[in-house]
Amino acid sequence: MPASTTYTERRAWLTQYFDRTAAAAWATLTSDSQVSWVRRTVREGRERMRHTLSGYFPDDLTGLRVLDAGCGTGVQAVELARRGASVVAIDLSPTLVGLAESRSEGKFDRGTIEWRSGDMLDPALGSFDYVVAMDSLIHYRMTDMLDAYAALAARTKIAMAVTFAPRTPLLALVGGIGKLFPRGDRAPAIEPVVMASLLKGVARDARLAPWVAGRTHRVESGFYTSQALELHRRVPAGVV
Repeated sequence: MPASTTYTERRAWLTQYFDRTAAAAWATLTSDSQVSWVRRTVREGRERMRHTLSGYFPDDLTGLRVLDAGCGTGVQAVELARRGASVVAIDLSPTLVGLAESRSEGKFDRGTIEWRSGDMLDPALGSFDYVVAMDSLIHYRMTDMLDAYAALAARTKIAMAVTFAPRTPLLALVGGIGKLFPRGDRAPAIEPVVMASLLKGVARDARLAPWVAGRTHRVESGFYTSQALELHRRVPAGVV
């Protein structure tokens, strides 16, 4: 299914933002460098979320293929490779992918990582046993998120671990303040969604009929708020 116009336009803006405007800041945020209190809360929140999503996958991923959709600087990809997975790590930003690859050297002695820059929904990436998408869809409308889930699910055999931005008073306030800045000075807007609406959307989407929502967990750390969601294939009747 072709990507929607809103998805394509948003993807183009995100590519430019993360590859040019925010690459240096993102590299610092995901390092051990000293950062402000605000960024420290974001760093801590992201680390907690990464552990949450990793916990949705088996400890031993030997022989399994995993897509890290929106890999950023590669911390999650390295963790999955350490468990023995064959990881395809992809991000819109070639700059961040290059940084991720350089940082990963010597960090794992099991599994493999294939680093890519491009669209995480590209069918040419092939099929996977598991998919992880941490905060890589939070800038898209819910309809585009569901399209992305369906596109990934069509090529995923077992389960996906994704995140979304839950609608909270803080996120609504931050989004409102952000709109006061000139467009050129804004960070990409987060698209908060109501969890009940998203779960209803998953349940009603015919493309996701073989799938069911599983575990979910919210991480709140200062200026970081994100909700983890596990999606997995239904177990056929009679299968234990």
